[in-house]
Formats: sequence, structure tokens, C-alpha cells
Amino acid sequence: MCGVAGYFSRSGANVAGQVMLGLYSEQHRGQESCGIAVSDGRIIRLHKSMGYVKEVFSPEVLRDLPGYIAIGQVRYPTRGSSVIRNAQPYVIETLGGPIYSVASNGDIVNYEEIAEWLQSRGVHFSSSNDGELIGRFLVYHHEREGLTIPDAIRLLMKRVKGAYSTVFMTPHCLYTFRDEFGFRPLFLGEIEGDMAVASETCALDILRPQHIREVKPGEIIQITQEKVISSPKPDVLFHDEPREFRHCVFELIYFARPDSSQFNEYVYNVRNRIGEKLASYDDFNADAVVPVPDSANFIAMGYASAKKIPFNFGLIRNHYVGRTFIRPDQYLRDESVRQKFNPLKDFFTDKKIVVVDDSIVRGTTIRKIIRMIRGAGAKEVHLRIGSPPVKHSCYYGIDTPRREELIANNMTLEEIKAYVEVDSLKYLKIDDLKECVKEPWNFCYACFDGKYPIPKINELKIDEQNVTVGPENSNGENSFQ
Repeated sequence: MCGVAGYFSRSGANVAGQVMLGLYSEQHRGQESCGIAVSDGRIIRLHKSMGYVKEVFSPEVLRDLPGYIAIGQVRYPTRGSSVIRNAQPYVIETLGGPIYSVASNGDIVNYEEIAEWLQSRGVHFSSSNDGELIGRFLVYHHEREGLTIPDAIRLLMKRVKGAYSTVFMTPHCLYTFRDEFGFRPLFLGEIEGDMAVASETCALDILRPQHIREVKPGEIIQITQEKVISSPKPDVLFHDEPREFRHCVFELIYFARPDSSQFNEYVYNVRNRIGEKLASYDDFNADAVVPVPDSANFIAMGYASAKKIPFNFGLIRNHYVGRTFIRPDQYLRDESVRQKFNPLKDFFTDKKIVVVDDSIVRGTTIRKIIRMIRGAGAKEVHLRIGSPPVKHSCYYGIDTPRREELIANNMTLEEIKAYVEVDSLKYLKIDDLKECVKEPWNFCYACFDGKYPIPKINELKIDEQNVTVGPENSNGENSFQ
């Protein structure tokens, strides 16, 4: 789970600055590293570093990134270790030819197979990151096999399995595309003739666009000085009948900012509905409802409103500490909890408290938080979770690859309750979660029910003899709407 952004200027706008603003709005999606690549029509310049967007991109750095096309990314590590060589975007240069840059959000299920296939043909990698693999795949088929870039993207959609919402740049053109399941969000905005791309609508809102629309699953969008070309997913080429989408429901529960809209939903509305569902499970009234800020705020507000119980920010969050779930290792997650939260003095004393959180993954964070609240004098602590138990690994962009780390996979409900030291514990039921979204059939719930939309890695094969590539533009030009 990362955040990507792109910008194509026809107005002379400062594209590096515009992408920086987009990435800053998506900082919640990745706090390990960030980068921006910019094309001036001749060369592509790249600056990336470990750290936060505002730390990395000073005014001096932005001045050294002139151009009219830019892409960028904030990274949360899933595939590849937490080192600078795995930071995105990637710049790919060919001998005597153009250079390219790519940034992506998601995870490739058959990474090893595709990487070995490319390496056997002389393609070299500088990282173990799936964003680079996407870029190398496209450049190989464009430069060596002679495919147009849209046709190379269609081929990638046929062979490369997994989640990817991607921006890809040449010296003169910006492409953006999304896997046909639509696991991760991606949006296109128009700003006085300029075009912007971002993982979330909140990153486009800061640029004041006149229009925003979703990049559809399986769609390819090509942006040039003259036109915007949309090529929707040609279902007939790949499947006997169109597939339903498989949007990540965890985006609505946790990852997305509450002021974003995605998957035909307002994020804050979904979280409110989740809280209302949780409230229906309880026949007692507490003294206060307290969220684990910030992703659980609107869930707790929904609970408190439904039960007519006071809502209070009893835990004060230090916003200069990043999101604990997406820290790259357990030690950093534990340290972040102590630095991140502090209970209000005397607020919890002798109170019966409902604590609301969005999820429990490993269990260590919420256990420390509950101990803080009990140490602050709470008489009773009842924990309500705005998602079903996370029992299965995610292979589509969330860092939960090892099932043995997932507390709900190892313990019963009563054992988890004892471990986190609460008086009662209730999770949202999966059927109730589905009632909280408008199109429940279009979501992926694999981390809860183990029903994976894409087969396991060993079931995937590259079929070199049976690849059909679609037309470069099957839906006309300037098709923004």
C-alpha cells in the first residue's frame, strides 16, 4: 500500500511542486521513502530519499526538477526491504534510446516468475521492488519486441498478476493504468487543461481540479500535449465474460483518508456505518466512546451517535509519529505506540469505556493502548473492532505475508480478549461489513475469509503462445469523462 501521483502540464505549472503537494496529501499511505521524477522533454531527472515528503522536497530540490511531466510515490514497504534502492519512482534508461520512469501502488503475485523470465532475456534489476518489474517489463516489450506502450501495458495485464495502480512516463507522454480487478484506487483530475493522477481524491482536491474521475479497472490512459486517450479494459480479449471488481475493502476501513472518496463510496460515510453496526451489538451504555485515532475516529463517532453516548478523544495522538501498522518492523511499531499516544489526565478515572479501533492485525499495538487506558484509571474497557478478524495474508499490497503473525489466526476470541486485557471484545461481522458498502460483490475480503481473487503463485504460468493484444485506442480521444 503506497501512494502514487502524476502531473502533465500544458500551462507551464511547476509539475514537481504539484506532485509534491499530491504526495504530501498521501503521506498516510507511505512514510518510509518518497520520490519524484520529472521530464522536460529531453531527459528525466529523479530525486528520491528515505523520509517524509516535506523533509525530502525542499524548495531548493524542487527548483532542480524542471519539466512539464512528473510522477511520484510515497512508499510503504511490502515487497523489498526498507532501503533506498527500493524507493520509487524508478528511471529506466536504454542504450542510445529514450528513458522512462515508473511508480506503482500494489503487489505482484507472480513477481519471481516474471523477474526470472525477464532476467533470462538479459534484463537487469537494481532492486527487488515490483514497481521496477512493471517498468522493466514495459520497456523490454516496447524497445526489444517493438510493441507500442499501450500494447505492452495490455500484455502486462495478461501476464503480470496482482494489484497495481501505476503511473508510467516517457519524455513526452504520461500513462496511467490499473489492474483489471481494481484492488487499489486511482483517480484522474483536470486542472485548467492540465491533467493530474493520484491514488486518492484528497490528493487531487488540494490541486483544485475542475473534474475528477476514477481510472477504471483495466483502463489505460495516455496523456500528451494534444489529447487524452482512454482505452478501457477489453474483456473479450481475456475472459469469457467480464469479471466483477475486487476493490480492497481495507482501504475504506483503514488506509484511505476519511475525506477521500473511492470505489463509489465516501470513506467517512462507510466508517460511520461501520460504527452504527458495532453499536447494534451492545445492550449496555458506557460512560464514553474513545477512538484509537485517527482511522477509527469516524467509526467511533458512528458508534457513539447510534448509542447516544458521549464521544471523546481520550487518547491524544502525536501527529508527528507515523502510522504504527505500516512501520517496517515490530520494534519500530512498539516504539511508535509509546511515542504516539497519551491519555487525557483524569479523563478515564472510574469510567466504563468503549474503545473503538479499525482492526487488530498482530495485537501488540492495541494491547499497549489498553494498558495505557487501564493505567489511567478506567474501571472497565470494552473493545470494538470495525472489521472482521484478520486471519489471512494479503498478497495485493498490505504487509501481512505471514499468517503466523496474525493474532486472529492463532487465538480464539476469548484468548485475544485475555491477551489484550479487555472486559469484552467484539469484531464487526463480515456480513455486516458487506451491508456498509453499496456494491459488496465488488470488494476483496480475502484477509478475512481467505477467498483470493487471484490464484496462488504456483498456479500461475506465463503462456507465451496464447497472448492477444488489443488495439491501442478502442474508445476514441479526449475521453476524460
